[in-house]
Amino acid sequence: MELFQKKIGPVFLKENSDASAFIEKMNELQNKATTPELKKEIEKQIKLASYGSVGEQNIAYELKNSGMDMYILHDIYLEYEDLSAQIDYIIITRKKVFIIECKNLIGNIEIDSQGNFIRTYEMFGKKIKEGIYSPVTQNQRHLNVLKACRKAAKGNFITKAAYEHFFDEGHKSLIVLANPKTYFNYKYAPKELRDKVIKADQLVATIKKINDTSKESTYTEKEMRELAEFYLNANKSERSDYSKKYENMLKQVLEESKKITAAGENFVKKEQQAYSARKQEMSEKECNGVDEIEKYCPKCGSKLVLRKATKGSNAGRNFYGCSAFPKCRYIENI
Repeated sequence: MELFQKKIGPVFLKENSDASAFIEKMNELQNKATTPELKKEIEKQIKLASYGSVGEQNIAYELKNSGMDMYILHDIYLEYEDLSAQIDYIIITRKKVFIIECKNLIGNIEIDSQGNFIRTYEMFGKKIKEGIYSPVTQNQRHLNVLKACRKAAKGNFITKAAYEHFFDEGHKSLIVLANPKTYFNYKYAPKELRDKVIKADQLVATIKKINDTSKESTYTEKEMRELAEFYLNANKSERSDYSKKYENMLKQVLEESKKITAAGENFVKKEQQAYSARKQEMSEKECNGVDEIEKYCPKCGSKLVLRKATKGSNAGRNFYGCSAFPKCRYIENI
């Protein structure tokens, strides 16, 4: 333990979010989408990512102005065997590590006596009340992945066993409601949930209170940074939920593009075949001495049609005769 702790304040080792890159890529992809349905789905994904990003920025603002010693990692994706976790924030402080799940929800949030999360909001003048998946359960899964990653990095069995207790005591799950307009009612919520769900403007005060009452030993600045760098190095951004969504949408755009390309190629092929057939027909007519140019009667203006003489000295020879025959008896020998 350091005798005199050097003040470091809030330090972001990873501040950017995969959402920013995702939104940029999706905007480019939207311009390439070929169907209205696909464009609409891409637009929906952009809006969802943008809305979530705003909530996370609200949390970043609170942390930057906390004045507390902490290392902050934003948007970390961890994997261990078949487990995975997309974590909004990992905050390493002098006493504890906080795992933050940000929820930028529209409407009001209530937790009932059974621990169920209920959201109420208005849409088109109608009040809608619905249950939502518990973010506390969601963040507990994140903690489990975090623990598995850290435990796997420990050496022998004894060290791993001892780390179980240390991890549970040293890590804290917090659900942060980032929308300042959200009304949060936890009057009937179980006590263990009340301490885990807070609003963004309560985040810093909550972290300070938990640290002040903690009996855990204090991390040195070196230990804090080493722990932060461990999670940063374990981050697999290329496998994140945003990357998976982008790959899925890209696949759909490419498939639609292939369909249109195939349809275009098929159309061109048919046109080429039709052109070749017309060209062949014209060639055959030219070989037979037939002029393909349309002709009109100089007397009455009616169309001249190709005929073949059947009588007289010209029998067997082609000639043009007026289509108005017998009213008009104009002929033109070939």
